[in-house]
Amino acid sequence: MNKRKFFDLLLKAILTGFAIGIGGVVYLSCENKTVGAFLFGTGLFVILTFGFALFTGKVGYAVDNKPFYILDLIIIWIGNFIGTFCMGGLILYTRISPSISETAESLCKVKLDDSQLSIAILAFFCGMLMFIAADGYKNIENPVAKVFAVFLPVMVSILSGYEHCVVNMFYFTVGGMWSLKALLYLLVMTLGNAAGGIFIPLVRKGFAKE
Repeated sequence: MNKRKFFDLLLKAILTGFAIGIGGVVYLSCENKTVGAFLFGTGLFVILTFGFALFTGKVGYAVDNKPFYILDLIIIWIGNFIGTFCMGGLILYTRISPSISETAESLCKVKLDDSQLSIAILAFFCGMLMFIAADGYKNIENPVAKVFAVFLPVMVSILSGYEHCVVNMFYFTVGGMWSLKALLYLLVMTLGNAAGGIFIPLVRKGFAKE
């Protein structure tokens, strides 16, 4: 990978972290979880519309790419981390910090009190939904259907309690919940998201060709 491509991909991944942070802030600010889950979809819509790089939106395409694509995914993951961490850090210096930090802390405690197996399974289904959203936006031509393809999977994922590694990077930052255990659980979420993301494209390769 040349330096230009590396920095381009890293920058897109960092911007993605900010977009996810924007979705995270509005979700944490909403008392109504359904409304918050819908508005969170704005973050993914921005990412897909502007061609940014979200780990869970890209990992499914590892099935169709050469092994060095894994390096791209690592860069994207790191960029997503930088973006969400910076976004979360900035929010902590604002007047909205106390209320959303408390909500984020409560969410993170639930996650960290869960078993790693439960986290992995919940992350798997989130990975599936994020691939559905990204691939749907990519391939659906009808503009209205494109919007549904993005917002509905996000809503289902959030309301179901599925685990998204990049979103949790933001929550751990805003909630002040970073620890070695949080890093371990983030790794479990990442692996679960990756497994879920490649599941549909992997199985799809076995479909009979028409």
